[in-house]
Amino acid sequence: VLLLGLVAGWLRAAQPRDFTVKDIVYLHPSTTPFPHGFKCFTCERAADNYECNRWAPDVYCPRGTRYCFSQHMMRVTGESVSVTKRCVPLEDCLSTGCTYVKHEEYKICTSCCEGTICNLPLPRNASDAVFTTLSPLSSTPGLSGRAVLMAACLLLGF
Repeated sequence: VLLLGLVAGWLRAAQPRDFTVKDIVYLHPSTTPFPHGFKCFTCERAADNYECNRWAPDVYCPRGTRYCFSQHMMRVTGESVSVTKRCVPLEDCLSTGCTYVKHEEYKICTSCCEGTICNLPLPRNASDAVFTTLSPLSSTPGLSGRAVLMAACLLLGF
């Protein structure tokens, strides 16, 4: 009976336990270095999205930035040539979309997003190469009328 009790106790101790809220808070702390702190995948000229995201440092974006930027250079066949991701201010997100470098036969697609590690996927076409925000730009604190006008002109194609 004693041996059976020891074995039963050992089996309970050897079974894995489920994650608890405490574990998740420990793994993903909710404290940030400053209010509204966030993280983006960051890399410069990585070979592809996997290499960028795999080795991206896990650090908070600096003050003065609010969005995650992704730029994807690819051959006309769709094969990645270069991936750059970083934290940026609004001004760096006003020219999203895709452009073609005809003499080199490359396409460069740029996107921006708002939110922690929102730049996981790469922009590959005009549908992906967009600027997505969690709130309307007009309600963004500190956004000048000039920046709104510039964004509207870019969106309307002027």
